[in-house]
Amino acid sequence: MSNIQKVTDAIVAQGMLPLYFNADENVTIEVLRAIYKAGIQAIEYTSRGETALSNFTKMVEVRNAEMPDLLLGIGTIKNLQQAEEYLKVGADFFISPGFVPEVAAFLIPKDILYSPGCMTPTEIIAAENAGVKFIKLFPGNMLGPDFLSGIKDIFPNLRFMPTGGVDTTAENIGGWFKAGVSAVGMGSKLISKQLMADKDYATIETETKKVLELIHFIIKK
Repeated sequence: MSNIQKVTDAIVAQGMLPLYFNADENVTIEVLRAIYKAGIQAIEYTSRGETALSNFTKMVEVRNAEMPDLLLGIGTIKNLQQAEEYLKVGADFFISPGFVPEVAAFLIPKDILYSPGCMTPTEIIAAENAGVKFIKLFPGNMLGPDFLSGIKDIFPNLRFMPTGGVDTTAENIGGWFKAGVSAVGMGSKLISKQLMADKDYATIETETKKVLELIHFIIKK
């Protein structure tokens, strides 16, 4: 099985991709442990601050020691230099807020999953022609499930995952899966800044478990 397929299967199996960033290394690691304990097999850490690279390097170290089956992805990749830096420290997959052709050309021949953010059919076509198979619909709350329903038939070979404003309610998540997504990206609605500030890792674990169960219930319906 290819590496791209392995990562795709892991994200699709859990039906969601939790994503977060915290400037503090300890908080970053404890959140990682909490969502892993909840049953998560693939997560996205967003490269949104000066400490992101060093924090991610530490995450890889902890993952290798404690959670060898966990896939660690890096998000908010906007240029080739970032992609090179994070590949060097061990990122398993890469996600961008928009489509970056140089990043696709760098990663896809290496059999590494690259999921760019797209919000128009033109962007999706460009990404598909560059070899991308997994599209992030971003920002999800602006596009909505109706957007995907309207374009999905044009792209039968692609998988879609909305990120940005996806809520933890059955109505919101159910609407997306009905429209045909393979997974939903869950950020601040799941791992909120407040929960991280309070270091309330038990609640992060519990909430992640709840959303996982909800998604699996929706998928089976």
